[in-house]
Amino acid sequence: VQLVESGGGLVQAGGSLRLSCAASGITFETYHMGWYRQAPGKQREWVALITGTDGSTSYADSVKGRFTISRDNAKNVMYLQMNSLKVEDTAVYFCRGVGGRGLYEYWGQGTQVTVSS
Repeated sequence: VQLVESGGGLVQAGGSLRLSCAASGITFETYHMGWYRQAPGKQREWVALITGTDGSTSYADSVKGRFTISRDNAKNVMYLQMNSLKVEDTAVYFCRGVGGRGLYEYWGQGTQVTVSS
C-alpha cells in the first residue's frame, strides 16, 4: 500500500497550489480520504475529508471557503485545491486513507507547503 503526495512548494500569500495524493494497493473508492497538516512545533491537524461512500466533504474552519478536496476514483487520486493561501497555511501536508470500517489506516509521507508573505 502506498499513498504518495505531490504538488507542494513555495508560494506567495494569496496564491494557489493543488496537492495530489496517489493511492496504490487499496480499493480506493471504498476508502475515506483526508488531508492533514503539521506546522513546525505544532501537532498534526485535520484539514479536510472526503468520504468513500458518497463523496461527501467536510473542512476545518481554518480552511473552509479557501480549500477544496476532491477525488478521482478512476485514477485513484485525491486532490486538495488550496486558494487564497496564508502564511499560517505553511506546513507539511499529509494524506490519510481509512478503510475497512476503520480497520485499515494508511498515511503518505507528506509534502511541504510554504507560504511566504
